[in-house]
This record gives sequence, C-alpha cells and structure tokens, in this order.
Amino acid sequence: MTIKTNGLALLLVAFSANLWAHGNVVPQAVKTDGLEPIGPEWVEENPYRGNSKAIEIGASAYNQNCAACHGLEAKSGGIAPDLRLLEEGISGDEWFKERVINGAVRDGRVYMPKMADYLSQEALWAVRSYLDSVRVVE
Repeated sequence: MTIKTNGLALLLVAFSANLWAHGNVVPQAVKTDGLEPIGPEWVEENPYRGNSKAIEIGASAYNQNCAACHGLEAKSGGIAPDLRLLEEGISGDEWFKERVINGAVRDGRVYMPKMADYLSQEALWAVRSYLDSVRVVE
C-alpha cells in the first residue's frame, strides 16, 4: 500500500508542478554573440532565417525559456500551442512577433509572459529561427 500511496503522491506533485509552470516561466538570459545586432525597433520579418548560428542560439534559448510550456523540441504536450506548426515566412513571423511582444492572457490569467520584456529581439528571432528548423507540415 505504501508504494501505491507514494507513487500517487509523486504523480500528483509532478502534475501540479506542470500546472503551475505554465505562465510562470522565469526568463533566462540569452547570449546572442555572433548574431548581427538588429536594434531597438522591431523588424517585421525574421532577419536570421536559415542562419545556423541563430538556430543554435535559438535552440538553447527555447530550451531555457519555452520548453517548460511548449515542450522539448517544440513538441507540445497540449498545454500550449505546438510551435512546430507555425506558418512559414512573414505570416508566421507576424504571429510570433505579436505573441512574444504581447504575451497571452485569458480571463485575467497569464498563459504566456511578454517575453520581449525579458529577452532581446535578437534572442527572440533566434528562437523563431530554431522553430523554423523543427517545423513540421500537417
């Protein structure tokens, strides 16, 4: 009986940790050394598309700042959108930019923080470059 009780307790702790993790991400700094600086004004389109250095930086940044909610390798477990399905090109860039700048709030609850308040434009476009590299077509 103790094994079942302990197993259930561990399962409940793990499940509740996942619930609280969503929207409560503590952003981690991202070093963007090696990427061309963009400047303070947001650009409309990902300037690093296909850039291998940006993809490398973006993968690290994603794993530190996004994977808790969006899943490892951008494979969502259902809590947050599956970012491998973002549209290619400028239309996907527009959605990405809007979301990282404004975050996501529903019924007063933060589902995604305004990541642009914490990470540079360079870091966030690097994340977008990484997402392009793992994109899947349905």
